[in-house]
Amino acid sequence: MRRDKRTMALLFMVPLLMLTVFGYAARFDVKEIPTAVVGPESPDAVKALGPGFDVVKREPAGNEASAQRLLRDSKAHVALVTAGGATTVLIDGTELFSAQSALRRLGGLPGATVKILYNPELKTGHVMIPGIIGFILLFVGLFITGLGVVKEREQGTLEQFAVTPLRPSDVILGKIAPYFLIAFCNLVLSAVAAVVIFGVPFRGSILLFALFGLAFLFAILGFGVLVSTASRSQGEAVQLAILIILPQVMISGMVFPVNAMPAGVRWLGSLMPLTYFIIGMKGVLLKAAPLQALWVPLVVLVVMAAVVFAVSVLRFRRELVVGA
Repeated sequence: MRRDKRTMALLFMVPLLMLTVFGYAARFDVKEIPTAVVGPESPDAVKALGPGFDVVKREPAGNEASAQRLLRDSKAHVALVTAGGATTVLIDGTELFSAQSALRRLGGLPGATVKILYNPELKTGHVMIPGIIGFILLFVGLFITGLGVVKEREQGTLEQFAVTPLRPSDVILGKIAPYFLIAFCNLVLSAVAAVVIFGVPFRGSILLFALFGLAFLFAILGFGVLVSTASRSQGEAVQLAILIILPQVMISGMVFPVNAMPAGVRWLGSLMPLTYFIIGMKGVLLKAAPLQALWVPLVVLVVMAAVVFAVSVLRFRRELVVGA
C-alpha cells in the first residue's frame, strides 16, 4: 500500500473532500437571497422583506418589465416592484432553493402580489436536468477519453505511431475526434430526452445552446487527455477521473445552491467548468436568456476550454514524441 501512493491519496483525499463539501456546502436553505428593488422605493416594503433578502440592485426608475429582465439575466433571484402604487414580488423559479426560502419569508408583506417566473410550479426536474446533462457529458467525456487513450498505451498502439509518417498533431486529432463526436451525440440525445420525456421547456436559442455545449465538451475532453497523460493504467485513470468529477458535482450548483455555500467554497466552484455550463443551460432552456445576458459565463467557459485543451494537447504531444 505504501508503494501505491496514488491509491493511498485517493483513500484519504476522497473522505476529506466529501466531509468538507458536505460539512460546508451541503446546505439547502439560502440565508441571503439576492434581491432587486425596482420602482420608487417604499421604505416600508423594503423593510418588511426582512434580513434574509440581500438587496444587490436598485432601479428607482424601473418597472415590472425591467424587474423581469433582471431575473432573466440572473442579476437577482427576487425582485420587489413598488411601481404603480402596488407591491409586486417577482421570484426566479429556476433558483429553486432561493425561491422556496423567499416564499417562506414573505409573510411580512401582506397584500403583495407574488409571481414566480420561468418555473412557476417550482418543478425540481426542470432545475436539475440542465445539471444532469452536464454530469452526463462530464462522465462520458472523462471516462471514454481517459480510459480509451490509456488502453491504447497499455496495448502499445501509441508507440507504433512513431514509425508512421503521421505528425503528433495528426495523432492527437485522430484520437480526440471520435470521442468528441460521441460526446456531442450524448449532448443532443440528453437535450431531446429532457424536452420530450421530462417536459423541460426549450425557450432559448439553439445556437447558444450549441455554443455552451461545444465549449464544455472541449474543456471536458481536455481534462480527459490530461487524465490519460497522467495515468499509466486504466485503474489510475478511473481514480483521477473520480477526483475531477466529485468536486464539480458537489460545488457547481448542480445539487446544492451556490448562494448557500461559504465564500471559500463558492470560489472553488468558480473554477469548475460545470458551474458555467449549468448557468448557461438554465438561461437558455428555462429563461430564453440572450447572448447579452450569458456572454460572461460563455467567455469564461471558452477560456477554460482553451487553456485545458491546450495544456492537455501539449502534454500528449510531448509524451508521444518522448515515447517515440
